[in-house]
Amino acid sequence: MVALVARSLAALDADVTLSQYRALVLLAGHGPRRSAAMARELQVAPSTLTRMCDRLVRKSLVHRFHRDHDRRSIWLALTPAGRDLVGTVMRARRQELERIVEASGLVASPPAVDLLHDFVRAVGELPDEEWWRRWEVSADPVDGALLMRVHRQADGAWA
Repeated sequence: MVALVARSLAALDADVTLSQYRALVLLAGHGPRRSAAMARELQVAPSTLTRMCDRLVRKSLVHRFHRDHDRRSIWLALTPAGRDLVGTVMRARRQELERIVEASGLVASPPAVDLLHDFVRAVGELPDEEWWRRWEVSADPVDGALLMRVHRQADGAWA
């Protein structure tokens, strides 16, 4: 699966690492996240997530914001460009998987499909239909969001 995603990203010339793509997929499937919670979910240090998201913000794939009721927490959400990139890669991956299954001669019986859905849920992922429903709204405006301004500091670093 990782190789399929890597090939899709390379074919798009997306300039996104696999780790960055994992973050985009998490936001697409689960919606806006607090940065601290997202670091835990991706099993990376908070500072690593910050640097990763700095890059994604500069690429206009993610935006940071505060909620109007809690200005201490930093939230992350997809931009329309981030949502579109994830959708393009997921569709390419699905097409590749369909070609592999077809070439292998496998037939998806209803019990086999049910078993795969159960497996997907057991490992904490969303079934395909649910994931796409969430993807569709993943870049919608967030109620109470106060976008954080990003600017270049005198030393060239982004803040």
